[in-house]
Amino acid sequence: MKFSYFPGCSLKGTGRAYEESLFAVCRALGVEVQELDDWNCCGATAYMAVSEAAGYMMNTRNLALAERAPHDLLAPCSACYLSLKKTQHYIAEYPSIAEQATGALAAEKLTYAGKVAVRHPLEVLVKDVGLAAIKKAVKQPLTGLKVAPYYGCQIVRPFAEFDDQQNPVLMDKLLQALGAEVVRYPLKTRCCGGSLTGTIGEVGQRLSFILLNEAQRRGATCIATVCPLCQFNLDSYQAEISKQWSPVKMPVVYFTQLLGLALGLDAKSLGLHRCIVPLPPRAAPRQEVHA
Repeated sequence: MKFSYFPGCSLKGTGRAYEESLFAVCRALGVEVQELDDWNCCGATAYMAVSEAAGYMMNTRNLALAERAPHDLLAPCSACYLSLKKTQHYIAEYPSIAEQATGALAAEKLTYAGKVAVRHPLEVLVKDVGLAAIKKAVKQPLTGLKVAPYYGCQIVRPFAEFDDQQNPVLMDKLLQALGAEVVRYPLKTRCCGGSLTGTIGEVGQRLSFILLNEAQRRGATCIATVCPLCQFNLDSYQAEISKQWSPVKMPVVYFTQLLGLALGLDAKSLGLHRCIVPLPPRAAPRQEVHA
């Protein structure tokens, strides 16, 4: 099982632990990933506010590069995933955008025929690798770990191709297969504040507080997320949030990190030492030596 891999900017920076844990679990499960050669920034969702046309062209170039390989394109970052999917849909639906993209690609002697499939690791792990195979590979069940599954607002909306828009459940099912207790978390698709934490901090942090406080109120041991910006916002600002509203202390980890722990992988190889709020020692028995 082989996939092309689009890391985007975050997984080479603040989301490095996501890439580390993704690579580790893919190796353990026999999934081969090959980084897309010469990829460029997707522009993220914010770029669309500056120039939609430029955003589409940036993503079309990545899609054209991916189409050279006979593999689906894996996009772990929620913003990258959404940007790539949106570009595919708009090129297919609007001839003027398709024509502009074709002209832009011609300058680099590239073409795009709309054949590459953009996939999210959550979908691949649950539907391609399969829950039965993952459950069989579990060496250290996450028994006693209460997890609030947080999907964020981008991977299932508006292009809900692999899960429900309002109540996604694939991560819930994966966590249950790992032996964790899934906490009922109605805010699983509510926005974390996104880039507002860097522009209008009080507004962004208030949105993050709502999510952290709800997980804490429901007795969660940790929040599991699929997005590098969500993880950054929820993990990084807890000290400021506690001063502004009420005390919160909630580990926020990638779902791939929890999967890696269940597979018996070393905490450092999963990037767990990069978390600001660490998992309890019982959940990450090897983490304390790297803290």
